[in-house]
Formats: sequence, structure tokens, C-alpha cells
Amino acid sequence: MTIIVTGSSGLLGRPLVAALRGAGERVVTLVRREPRDGDEAFWKPSEGVLDPAALAGARAVVHLAGAPIAGRRWTAAYKSELVRSRVESTRLLVGALGRLPQRPEVLVSASGIDFYGDTGDRVIDESAGKGSGFLPDLCERWEAEARAAGELGIRTAQLRTGLVVSGRGGALGRMLPIFKIGLGAPLGSGRQHWSWISEQDWLNATLRVLDTPELSGPVNLTSPTPVTNAEFTRTLGAALRRPTMPVPVPGFALSLGLGEFARELLTGHRILPAKLTAAGFGFAHTSLGDALRAVL
Repeated sequence: MTIIVTGSSGLLGRPLVAALRGAGERVVTLVRREPRDGDEAFWKPSEGVLDPAALAGARAVVHLAGAPIAGRRWTAAYKSELVRSRVESTRLLVGALGRLPQRPEVLVSASGIDFYGDTGDRVIDESAGKGSGFLPDLCERWEAEARAAGELGIRTAQLRTGLVVSGRGGALGRMLPIFKIGLGAPLGSGRQHWSWISEQDWLNATLRVLDTPELSGPVNLTSPTPVTNAEFTRTLGAALRRPTMPVPVPGFALSLGLGEFARELLTGHRILPAKLTAAGFGFAHTSLGDALRAVL
């Protein structure tokens, strides 16, 4: 039996594939280039290309593919790419699963806590509804395509992931250069909550979701201890043993540099992982300082 993984070259896909193979699982990754061996299979979501035979014999599918949310200005064309790379790829994948005579047990699909929109100081878990804005709407469409696999008799879970604390890139990787020279600063008011999770906890939680039939639907992959942006700033500076700036970066300056995406940095997400907690999941890192020191 095989586990299929999309987005295997990404920040989270690489360690997930390594962990699965290290546990003795056969993993086949879907790639957009010529496959190098029998552990890779070709697909091209932008053109609707995926041979269902590539998924044959799979017991599980983990779908992580999608264009990066951060790192580029949100032009109209790039916002369309953000939608297309998630919604259409998920629809293609589920359609191919529907043509299999024997379907996998579970589809675990990526999503984000952006689903909830700006939660302010409210504490939110998986029972909360969708927020308003581009990213909540995107997450809703993305998750709806994944849920369609449930109509095929496949357990589905949507991983609503927070800010991943990783030493190999991602959001933290973009922050490090400026913090290392002592210019890290709160963003806007600094009072907005950032829900985070260490890379190790994300990995362990994803493996738990894969192997726990009771975990389905949206699952928040966040630490149980969200922090404000100002707290994140101070903690990261302390972990690097570098000072941080006392004056916050104003919102208008972020908008000048980052465009529409700047609003997401000023949006608060105070999210709790209620389903993981109820399932008895033990977090390796509930302290942001400990998580940062582990990866730095």
C-alpha cells in the first residue's frame, strides 16, 4: 500500500515524505516534471493532467500543493494563480480518485487558519465559521473541493495550519535576516494574535490525522498557546540574542512594500487546536521560545 503526496518539494512536504519513508511507508510523490523513478508520478494540474493509475493502490493521499501565499505581491494575476493552484488541483485529484476501483482510506488536504478571517481577541476553534476576505473565501473553496472526496467514501481532513516555525524557510525564514541585524519590530499595533506551530508538531500532528479515523473535517494545526505579534517579535529577538526596535512598523509602510498581502500580517488569528487536544495529541512545543530555540 502506498501514500501519495503532492507538494513534496515544499517546506512541509519534504520532512513529511522523509518521515513516512523512515517509518517504512512507500511514498509516491506527484511531480510536474519527468519522473525520475517509480516513486514519482507525473501530473500537471494547470492542464488537468493526472492519470488515475498513478494513484492505484494508495491507502492515503496527502495534498499539500499550492502556490506560496507570501513572498510575492498579490497582483490580480497572482491571486488567480493562488486560487487555481489550490482549487483546480484539488478538484483534479478528487476526480482521479473517483475513477479508481479501490479508493484510499483518507485524503488529508492542506488549508489555513486564514479560513477564520480576523478573529481579533476572540478565541476560535474548529466550530467557528468562515471570516470575510480573499483568503477566507479561498480556503472555503479549497476545502469544499477536498470534502467532495467524502462522497466517494473517503475520510477527509483539512489541515488548517498556522504560522509554521521552521529553520528551513517559510515565514520565519523571511523574518530572520532583518531580525539578525537588530531591526525586527512589531507590525502595526502588535496586538494582533499570531497562531503558530513548530515544524515538528505539524509533522507529528499530520501523521496523527493520517492514522486516526476519528479525525476528520477541519483540524487546526496550531500550538495551544497563540501569542501577539509584539510577543512574537520580542521572543524571536531574544532567541537570536538581538535587540528589537521599540517603534512598530506602521501599516501604511507595510502596504507600500507588500501591497494587499500586508493586511494579512495585521490580521489577528487567536486559534486553538480543539480537535487535536481532544484526541490526546501531545505537543512537543507549547512555548514559542522553546520552538524557536529548537530550530535556530
